[in-house]
Amino acid sequence: MGREAILESIKKNKPELLTVPEIKKEIFAEDINVKEVFKDNIVLVGGRIKEINIETIDAEIKESYAKAKRIVSTSSKTTLGTVSVSKDTDPHTLEDIDLAIVEGELGVSENGAIWVTADTSIVRALPFITNDLVIILDKEKICLHMLEAYDIISNRDRNFGVFISGPSKTADIEQCLVVGAHGAMSLTVFLV
Repeated sequence: MGREAILESIKKNKPELLTVPEIKKEIFAEDINVKEVFKDNIVLVGGRIKEINIETIDAEIKESYAKAKRIVSTSSKTTLGTVSVSKDTDPHTLEDIDLAIVEGELGVSENGAIWVTADTSIVRALPFITNDLVIILDKEKICLHMLEAYDIISNRDRNFGVFISGPSKTADIEQCLVVGAHGAMSLTVFLV
């Protein structure tokens, strides 16, 4: 069979499109304290979380990461950045970053995930290439579950975004948990 015959055969034998099932979101509603469940789930996935006043953020970060020297901060809520980045920054130049400080746009109570975008991280690789990661999140921007989160982010500009839940980890190698395998060794969330 030639290429054209194969493509023609594929066109003729396409399966029917299925409609997306309607999800009754109200059946997933829970009467819980979303902030407290979110905090518990951050710890459950290996992260640290602290609720603070924005005025103390620099002191809190310095206390938590006293040895960090090469710091990238893309947040206007802190003045600790020692390395500047822009949309033109080559991610390879960030391979020795000790700490990255970014802002999360949305937290998800059910799993402790935080939505981080290219707008808040500037360089897409930043949350993954850093040794340690701090995410600053507004405590009023925590939703109940992923269904709600997807509704909220569906109205965004279609640029890069990722849900981050805890530090990087994997347990598929000899059934041994490895932290920092594909990204940050630690995650600290500051709720402001």
